[in-house]
Amino acid sequence: MQIQLPKIHQGKVRDVYQVDDQHLLMVASDRLSAFDVVLPDVIPQKGALLTQISNFWFDMMRPIIKNHLTGIPVEQVIPDADEDLQQRAVVVKKLKALPCEAIVRGYLIGSGWKDYLNTGGVCGIALPKGMQQAAKLSETLFTPSSKAAVGDHDENITFAQMGNLIGTERAAQIRDVSLKIYHQAQAHAENNGIIIADTKFEFGLDADDELVLMDEVLTPDSSRFWNQSTYLVGTSPESYDKQFIRDYLETLDWNKQPPGPRIPAELINKTAEKYHEAYRRITGQSY
Repeated sequence: MQIQLPKIHQGKVRDVYQVDDQHLLMVASDRLSAFDVVLPDVIPQKGALLTQISNFWFDMMRPIIKNHLTGIPVEQVIPDADEDLQQRAVVVKKLKALPCEAIVRGYLIGSGWKDYLNTGGVCGIALPKGMQQAAKLSETLFTPSSKAAVGDHDENITFAQMGNLIGTERAAQIRDVSLKIYHQAQAHAENNGIIIADTKFEFGLDADDELVLMDEVLTPDSSRFWNQSTYLVGTSPESYDKQFIRDYLETLDWNKQPPGPRIPAELINKTAEKYHEAYRRITGQSY
């Protein structure tokens, strides 16, 4: 449905609208992006599933950190909001976003695995020799990145560089909070057959200069979820996200620039089912 509010930001998946000076409406779309390109096809209900998974985790992590949710119903700011919009949108506090992302890694995979093969470590942190792909790390790693301008890629930075960006105390607070959230989420997920291999968090500051968890949290878009029952060290484990689509795109003669190619319906349906399964396992309910 059409939203009659000023749109102030359009991301790859989320659109943000101005409600008033203190509040924003954040809407998760069904858009699908891969390799930083928004593809022409959508994943049905993806936006609603991402929003509801995030809400579940925000609620669980309240004892650890404040979050950006206001509790204001969507229909209070959009009186004619239909059921679909109510599921995929949230009214959030307007925060001062911090210019870095908090990345937590529990397993050696993705860019961390590539880094390890090249340097013997991840983001400058040395690791033991002879580790295999997807191996569990003996200690969970905190590896921040800088927030890139739209269209650019985020860049890994050291903890010291993060301290230079936002202050050493704030950097330490973000590191400690991020590890705490990850370990609590990991324990919950493992009880429900999911391994959270890695994830990223975003934070902002409120009017009182207090740290607030924002954006999305522990979704299949911001994390790598693996099926515990099929997890195998030395492989790239199957994940609960758009990995099918990434794998398909890697087989095409496409330069990873817009416009993106069309995706076969079978892969769209398979991916949609993965998002549904992640929601079921994490929340204990069907969507």
